[in-house]
Amino acid sequence: MSKIVVAKTAGFCFGVNRAVEMVHSLLSQGKNVWTLGPIIHNPQTLAELEQKGVRIASSPEEVPLGDTLVIRSHGVSEATYEAIRAKGLDFVDATCPFVAKIHGIVREASRQGKEILIAGDPCHPEVQGIVGHCQNGAFVFENAAKLEEYTNNNPEKKNKAVCVVSQTTFSVDEWKNSLKILKRVYTNAAIFDTICNATANRQSEAVDLSRHCDVMVIIGGRQSSNTAKLYNVCKQNCAAFLVESADELPLDVLREAESAGITAGASTPASIIKEVLVTMSETMEKNPVIVEDDADSSFEAMLEESLKSLNTDEKVHGVVVGIAPNEIYVDVGRKQAGFVPASELSADPNAKPEDLVKIGDELDLLIMRTNDQEGTIMLSKKRLDAAKGWETISAALEDESVLTGVVSEVIKGGLIVVSNGVRVFIPASQATASRGEPLEDLLKTEVKFRVIEVNRGRRRAVGSIRSVLKDERKAQAEKFWETAEEGKEYTGVVKSLTSYGAFVDLGGIDGMIHISELSWSRVKHPSEVVNVGDTVTVYIKGLDREKGKISLGYKRAEDNPWSILERDYPVGTVTDVTIAGMTAFGAFARIIPGIDGLIHISQIADHRIEKPQDVLKVGEVVKAKITDIDFDKKRVSLSIRALLSEEAPVEAAEETEEAAE
Repeated sequence: MSKIVVAKTAGFCFGVNRAVEMVHSLLSQGKNVWTLGPIIHNPQTLAELEQKGVRIASSPEEVPLGDTLVIRSHGVSEATYEAIRAKGLDFVDATCPFVAKIHGIVREASRQGKEILIAGDPCHPEVQGIVGHCQNGAFVFENAAKLEEYTNNNPEKKNKAVCVVSQTTFSVDEWKNSLKILKRVYTNAAIFDTICNATANRQSEAVDLSRHCDVMVIIGGRQSSNTAKLYNVCKQNCAAFLVESADELPLDVLREAESAGITAGASTPASIIKEVLVTMSETMEKNPVIVEDDADSSFEAMLEESLKSLNTDEKVHGVVVGIAPNEIYVDVGRKQAGFVPASELSADPNAKPEDLVKIGDELDLLIMRTNDQEGTIMLSKKRLDAAKGWETISAALEDESVLTGVVSEVIKGGLIVVSNGVRVFIPASQATASRGEPLEDLLKTEVKFRVIEVNRGRRRAVGSIRSVLKDERKAQAEKFWETAEEGKEYTGVVKSLTSYGAFVDLGGIDGMIHISELSWSRVKHPSEVVNVGDTVTVYIKGLDREKGKISLGYKRAEDNPWSILERDYPVGTVTDVTIAGMTAFGAFARIIPGIDGLIHISQIADHRIEKPQDVLKVGEVVKAKITDIDFDKKRVSLSIRALLSEEAPVEAAEETEEAAE
């Protein structure tokens, strides 16, 4: 029995999650957002943020005044802070609190004159930021060997006061090895173990998982330091693969594996982890799959919160009295003016207020915030709708009922469908009937889906469109077999091509047109006649109900070249033919597409010839007479000589007349 185990700590760490949420919050406020370097080492998330207008700056000088700069979780140097303040930029500091703590440690140690040693990657932005808070610089060592080399080359520093810190994502094993050297060499060292607990736990779990699995899949950006470390510790114990998305999974390896582990770097969004998990489950389905998904906490970023607790919030009834591009105004029978921001009107972020409500509409709303000083009440319709819809979503999971919703967004890893006011995530693997179909075609369309996962505590719902399509296709197939019979015509769509034929979707079931049935003429490949996506009219040639196989016919009897020949080219017909080939005993000539006739060497000329090539050449068009047709053996005899002999008496008569004159 196949087994997939997901590490408990896979995915977003606290600091990264906090930084990404800050960016989303600024975007929701309508800010023009810049980040100082990539906010996260994940190409999918970066692409999504870029689509929403987030730009990346390599220095504060690139950011225009009036826009907002976000300092990422890695932190920056003191000099960078000074540059930001000097320019007067509006900025938000998303430095991870654990990193900020290291800044404070080295800053204070520098003031005390201590030498600073930093365990980490000297090229990593977090480490560069830490160095930037050391007044007199610092020595950075990327492993225990570099530290050993440094201590051997600088023996005079052994008695100096030393402060040692580590990059938050430093290798736990390398840190342990480094500690042995530090404690042996330095007698006056203040050592701070600043490896983030999440990093330590993630590496420890990865090591343990890799020792018990046939294969490990590490998900994360290739630029991510902590992801690279996870890959390095795993590959020492089993086959390990670093992937950025489900598209890069080693499917052939997974099909043969009995057990597989999944872990992910701190910059990996939950939606990508979920997509990888689903794809692996489908790939390893040769045996029943047990998924030990203990990484529930890592999926909290899959969907933004649809609603908040209603326990302390007050519900009111209001009437729409005004509509603006970014909000609507509502009379709720109080002295304060009520308004609903566009973001709180619908779960669909693309919906426009004027398309959702009109003046005079009555709405049930939720009070979000009261500002007595300004005399306003901020209200939400989206959250109240979601609270009601959540009951429907939860019930649908229990009874496996089919829900409908509108696709509001196509995101990395799948779709967002709004149903009953709730945003439901549909993984890409569950969005279409088969893999590879474009998701963009579903945008703004109404779809049917089933709920396959619900986490009420985290307000998360996951659905499957494929489940409904599969059932619909099964029902269509059953209906097809009830009425199917040989000779019956159907209109279908070409689904795929092989070297031996074309598969056609008849609506719930596929049939095959063998290559010999595609055309009366000989073809080398089905693509010479049809292409994927073509709508074709076919008829059933044969049915195998036990095996569920259907043989289809495509070429029509009325198009049979032998029928055309019998109708339009009886014996005695004189017609233009094209020389198609030569043999020692004659030449084959194309009469009509699909039928060649033989001109025997004795019928090529009115005199003896050694070979057909003496008179004819391939591709030449000549007149010939049909002298015989054998429909049983599919043979046609042609003659050029017969026409020459018919012309001879006429020429002789003309010569006699000329002589008489």
